[in-house]
Amino acid sequence: MKTFHTLRIFPLCLVLLSSCSIDKKPYDGLSESELLTNTQGLRAATDGNYSIIKQQDYTRNLYIMNEYQGDNITLSGTTTDPLFLTYTYRHTSDQANALQIYRKAYAAIIGCNKVITAVREGQSTETDQILGENLFLRAMIHFDLVRLFGRPYTQSPESNPGVIIKTDLTPDDNASRATVKEVYDFIVTDLKKAATLMTVDKTSSYASAAVAHALLSRVYLYQNQNDLAIQEADLVINSGRYTLATPTQVPDYYTLENQQNPETIFAITHTLKDDRTWSAIGSMYYTSPGGVGWGEVYASQAYQDLINQFSNDKRRSFLVRKLTSTGAQEKRNGIDKVYITKFSNQGGIPTLSSPVVLRLSEMYLNRAEAYAKKGQNEQAIADVNKIRTRAGLTGNELFTTGNLKGLATVLDVVLQERRLELAFEGHRAFDLYRNNRSLVRNYPGYHNTQTGQQTVPPTDKQVVHLIPESEIVLNPNLKQNPL
Repeated sequence: MKTFHTLRIFPLCLVLLSSCSIDKKPYDGLSESELLTNTQGLRAATDGNYSIIKQQDYTRNLYIMNEYQGDNITLSGTTTDPLFLTYTYRHTSDQANALQIYRKAYAAIIGCNKVITAVREGQSTETDQILGENLFLRAMIHFDLVRLFGRPYTQSPESNPGVIIKTDLTPDDNASRATVKEVYDFIVTDLKKAATLMTVDKTSSYASAAVAHALLSRVYLYQNQNDLAIQEADLVINSGRYTLATPTQVPDYYTLENQQNPETIFAITHTLKDDRTWSAIGSMYYTSPGGVGWGEVYASQAYQDLINQFSNDKRRSFLVRKLTSTGAQEKRNGIDKVYITKFSNQGGIPTLSSPVVLRLSEMYLNRAEAYAKKGQNEQAIADVNKIRTRAGLTGNELFTTGNLKGLATVLDVVLQERRLELAFEGHRAFDLYRNNRSLVRNYPGYHNTQTGQQTVPPTDKQVVHLIPESEIVLNPNLKQNPL
């Protein structure tokens, strides 16, 4: 495989939280060379890499750029926030959220590379664990980037440009974009290696072997490598480490600390000190009774119609209607205010949440989709029904291969259940496009202020974001996506 380098970015904020320059001896007075030569320093540096992706420039932008492309939400007005460009598929080369996540991602990757370069495999269980965690983080971030800036894998991955693969420590070279296939191959290699190195079972705030296998399941699904997607999902499901939430636990699932959720595989853990109130992910989805939060992005009418088909579905609890003092439905610009609470109320704080990156429900749904594509319909339906049972549905509310409840194929059943279960978590648009399906918004919202209708085919050039122009100016070898 070719060796690739990177773009011009700001110096890495390598260590914990408040430190922003490794030259300032941020950990216990140690220089960078000293920091990366002992286990305690390597762990501190690794924690610093986790802290980079916790920051709003990364996490908030990632969830907005992933989810706002879908059809589960509706934006109730115009805004100068670049989220409007993502939502309306009007990407620009100077889009602020794209630049922020691009630079923050490569800063974190360089941080991972510093640790990866400093660790010699096989020295100890602890250092192998540290090496594996950084390989996982590097792979996950490259995956985030290639999904945002590279076309779906199912569309000519050998020729379509992906992103720059970063394996060295140089922030100022003039690297070229690797192909989508090369990026995916790199991600898979890192994840497979990470899984062999990590032998410590840690909390869901950190990477582990199971976390690497879970992400591999998703990556293989995106590649249409269905047997491998099943194999990796099986490793996680059969590990015994995780259990699905019960129907009574589902409504509170996202309000608890991650360690209290045995279904959570990996999450970006936020505590009270990480709460950013008005710039939090949940601030656009919800306004608390005390008036905290913008509350301008609501559940789409299409999603409401789908989730409300069965009154026993516990996932309906994540939608909260805002009513007037007389009990009437409150509206904004003629659109019903139906708040989304998956990113709210952790510990009772309206804008605090720990976004779940990987969870056991997704493993069942990854496996179901792969089964459906292989024609193993009974197995696919069985996995779908596990998730529906988790949501409190029983009896004739479940599917059978002989009764798909009006849907045409088992794959349609799986994709509908993915939509219901993984809503607002950044999956929906990717689920459609990798399966060569169009996004159809046929409900009120500001995606099209004339008719409220919008159809985006998977081949549309705006399916992917544009590479930040400021990076192209600095790197003449960095080519733009079609404008």
